Amino acid sequence: MYIRVRVKPGQKKEIFTQVKDLEYEISVKEKAERNQANKRVIELLSYHFHKKLGEIRLVSGHHSPVKMFSVRDEEGVV
Repeated sequence: MYIRVRVKPGQKKEIFTQVKDLEYEISVKEKAERNQANKRVIELLSYHFHKKLGEIRLVSGHHSPVKMFSVRDEEGVV
């Protein structure tokens, strides 16, 4: 499945909010430097969806606040 995430890096608190069915807004403490914020978002998504880190992949939006992630489902289909 694909999910859309709006990331707010460099915040004081980490906040994970579901906006719509497959749309989330995530605030992280890490800055948007050297892929730190993206890695933290993947960690939070893996915890939320009960998946391993390798089962969540950043598809688009590497340098954008709006990102698309793919989450591997039970059948192994992305």
